[in-house]
Amino acid sequence: MKFALLFLFLLLNLFSYSAKKHFPGIKGLQNDSVVHKKNENFILHVKKATGPIKIDGLISEPDWDKAEKAKDFRLVLPVDTGFPKSPSEVVMTYDDKAFYLGITFFDTIPGKRIMESFRRDFVFGNNDNVLVFFDTFLDQTSGFSFGASASGAKWDGTMSSGPINLNWDCKWDSKTTQYKDRWVTEMKIPFRSIRYKSGTDRWYVNFSRLDLKTNEKSAWAPVPRQFPTASLAYTGVLQWDAPLPKSKMMFSVIPYVFGSVVKDFEAGGKTRYHQDFGFDTKLGISTSMNLDLTYNPDFSQAEVDQQVTNLDRFELFFPEKRQFFLENSDLFSSYGFSSVTPFFSRRIGLDAPVLAGARLSGKLDNNWRLGLLDMQTERTGDQLSRNFLVASLQRKIFARSNIGIILVNKEYTNEPGKQNFNRIAGIDYNLASSNNKLTGKLFYHRSFSPENPGKQYAQGSSFAYNSRRIHSALSQVSVGENYIAEAGYVPRKGYNLLTPEFSLLWIPNKRVVSHGVSMVSNYYFDSGYSNQLDHEVTLMYKFEFKNKAILDAGIKDFYTRLNKDFDPIHPTHMSNTFLAKGSEYSTNMGFIDYFSDIRSMFNYSATVATGGFYSGNISLIKGQMTYRYQPYLNMSVNFSYNDINLPAPFEHARFLLLGPKVDLTLSDKVFFSTFVQYNEQIENMNVNMRFQWRYKPVSDLFIVYTGNYFTGDWSPRNRALVVKLSYWFN
Repeated sequence: MKFALLFLFLLLNLFSYSAKKHFPGIKGLQNDSVVHKKNENFILHVKKATGPIKIDGLISEPDWDKAEKAKDFRLVLPVDTGFPKSPSEVVMTYDDKAFYLGITFFDTIPGKRIMESFRRDFVFGNNDNVLVFFDTFLDQTSGFSFGASASGAKWDGTMSSGPINLNWDCKWDSKTTQYKDRWVTEMKIPFRSIRYKSGTDRWYVNFSRLDLKTNEKSAWAPVPRQFPTASLAYTGVLQWDAPLPKSKMMFSVIPYVFGSVVKDFEAGGKTRYHQDFGFDTKLGISTSMNLDLTYNPDFSQAEVDQQVTNLDRFELFFPEKRQFFLENSDLFSSYGFSSVTPFFSRRIGLDAPVLAGARLSGKLDNNWRLGLLDMQTERTGDQLSRNFLVASLQRKIFARSNIGIILVNKEYTNEPGKQNFNRIAGIDYNLASSNNKLTGKLFYHRSFSPENPGKQYAQGSSFAYNSRRIHSALSQVSVGENYIAEAGYVPRKGYNLLTPEFSLLWIPNKRVVSHGVSMVSNYYFDSGYSNQLDHEVTLMYKFEFKNKAILDAGIKDFYTRLNKDFDPIHPTHMSNTFLAKGSEYSTNMGFIDYFSDIRSMFNYSATVATGGFYSGNISLIKGQMTYRYQPYLNMSVNFSYNDINLPAPFEHARFLLLGPKVDLTLSDKVFFSTFVQYNEQIENMNVNMRFQWRYKPVSDLFIVYTGNYFTGDWSPRNRALVVKLSYWFN
């Protein structure tokens, strides 16, 4: 605890220095009007259209000729100096209902453009694309992103302190046209599809281009190479020629009907038929605050998780993919660290269907954000119904930092005469300097339960510095033995953790674009820092080549003292053969990673590693192979093979995991995918087939088949077929 207090003191002093450096004369909290904007001299003036704009991918109307051009894009990658080989131009205009973008990307190198498919929310690095980032509230931390690939596939998402949330969809239109020397995209985005401050005449904006033929990423407003072009700290200014139309109240209802056929062969059950309905509703309480309601939600259309061979002692993390939980999700999920967070939405509905839920989230004003989430699950069999309530309040301070408090309550209902709950209260401070080079965090959380024992705390702090060549970071976490976050993700308790990181990069920008060394380490100690529990230290050297290929190699050093009996062959269900609690193991492992040129129609990645594994040895190879017939067909195979040799009485274990996937995109409205996962560790083969027809904007027909089979005789474990139809009334 002494170390934690010392680290806290140092971090606060570093923050104080940073604040004074970036905000001279600070005496207290400041609002946006006095914060210096990094790219404030990059201004695009937008004039109102005098005639109609047709979205046909031609940019031929007279208003486009009169519009000011955003051009002379600056390089971001491979180096952030100079201009790209292929020029780009963006023009904008608007009317009373929508704003329009005309985007022209010229080609100076002949050949095929890279376009993976027609699938919405495409993989950024696998497509020639344009992305646009709008900061409509001028807070440099939240916004909206729209984009298009060279095939015409759409991209839309919300922006916050983390990665862009691509599970957010709204109604908008675009058209992309191919020419020999250029490709052109027109976009129409209704004002009512996004949120902004009424009466404003200024937004922040940036335009980003990824040109895989030249291996260059560029942006209109300059962005340092160590940051994504989506960084809102580096946007330019979008100046409208008049205050924008008053932001109208958003109201939409998405009813859906679904039916399913399920049979559990393994349990000997009969075929079960189920039909039902539900709905999602979105109501704009204000221009920046939404109320979302859901009744009887069905998440059968969510993509399945990619399986992994589990050799870990602790619970694995799989990301949330259900759309209802994802808008403004940072208000609920960004507390703590990834390894100790008080709320993880995948806990909801894990063992019982969700009956209904509500979420109120958004901005109260330029400095305050509020999030309220309440979800109720059904009672099924011997499982009690549960209520999940999460409240979050966040206050922006200085340019891009914030402080927030969170309350999480998981309550078991329908249990007469007994109080059964788990609660978390916490406070987080998130540091982000105006130029994004300095980031940090401080948090303290406490859990509460009916027994209410001691040591129910989780506390952490971190500080990181990022420049073009240097990354350095130090994090610290302490978790009490009795800290319980039933609605969160806390895979282990009763420890102190230190994680120093450092990397140094050279950027010759020749055949080798960049190369450098990095060190990442995790040191676990007991609650008094008197005994080491575990450590993992990774030392690696990495090369990035001109053709986008990446090669790295390194060594890992492990130390483990088991806190309980553990079977490394069957980590999820211990057999009669196991390693004893208290035993210690020191091992080393060497590894090589290679990622081929993603521009090729056939590309691949692979990791090869070998070394010690507890009391024995392990050799593994894993990776992925992909072939595409663009933009209609993508075929890929994920693979993993682990050869584990532990001394007797352990068996010699070999685990193969194969995941072939076929992704067919017939147009930007019709998609079909098949994902097969053959997993020898759990002796199961899973087949997931998913058909989607987007017959209207954000209105879909889904047909999903899922089957699980025993490996060996291939007899079925269970099968399910689900049909779901939804329609967006807006």
